[in-house]
Amino acid sequence: MLKREAIYIWYYFSVQFEQIFSYWVIGMAIGSFVSVFCKDKIHNMFASMQGKKLSLFGIIPACLLGIASPLCMYGTIPIAASFSEKGMRDDWLASFMMASILLNPQLIIYSSALGHVALIVRVLSCFFCGIAAGLLIHFFYNGKNFFDFTGFHEVSNHDTDPNIILRYIKNFGRNVKATGLWFLLGILLSALFQRYVPSESFAKLFGHKNGFGVLMAATIGVPLYVCGGGTIPILQQWLADGMSMASASAFMITGPATKITNLGALKIILGAKRFMLYLIFIIFFSLVNGLIVNLFLP
Repeated sequence: MLKREAIYIWYYFSVQFEQIFSYWVIGMAIGSFVSVFCKDKIHNMFASMQGKKLSLFGIIPACLLGIASPLCMYGTIPIAASFSEKGMRDDWLASFMMASILLNPQLIIYSSALGHVALIVRVLSCFFCGIAAGLLIHFFYNGKNFFDFTGFHEVSNHDTDPNIILRYIKNFGRNVKATGLWFLLGILLSALFQRYVPSESFAKLFGHKNGFGVLMAATIGVPLYVCGGGTIPILQQWLADGMSMASASAFMITGPATKITNLGALKIILGAKRFMLYLIFIIFFSLVNGLIVNLFLP
């Protein structure tokens, strides 16, 4: 009995591994390329915005540069702290950091495994979430400090090997180490879902065109999300089992936004009151975003 179940699970695991492995490798390759060769240029572009009279419209390029940045939140906050010390506006920083939390070049490649519709929904949802964060800070905290970067200093750069090829290979190796286990765990969880969770039941819960499925997806995004690459196999299977794109979009917002390591860093720079406002914003935005997606993708 156990042997037969193991064979079934291995079958589901191997099929999905073959489907998604290439996206994982290409995502790491591009992510490492951006990190080694483009990271400083992206951050210098953001820093150069300070001398331009963009006013509120600066949140748009700030959001786009946040998406392009390959750093995790613990790498982004020290960068944002250095920008803040030089007088960077909090609304621009909010857009940059919010977008950086939700998306990066590597995750964009991973998400293409979900299909072009899901990829477009993810990119647009994350972009508008970053814009919304900047707008809220601008209108409700104008003239006030929203962030407290006390104690944060720019982290040391690991990409320092004088040999450019070795620099890239080392970065790629760190990427494999950081995401490999979660990637395999995500595929295993997906295989278990395929074997033991009836697709009809799942479709009834998350496939209906109503707010409840979106709310449920937003809620499970909080405890389930650990690594972007690890959740792609799960989302791929959920969408195949009947999950609506609206529910998937809610999960793709709350997941990375409430990832435990991200929350730990944000709690430090926000304080208790503004941290609660952040959580309320994320849940509210994911619900509204999901309902809007439902309107366009029935």
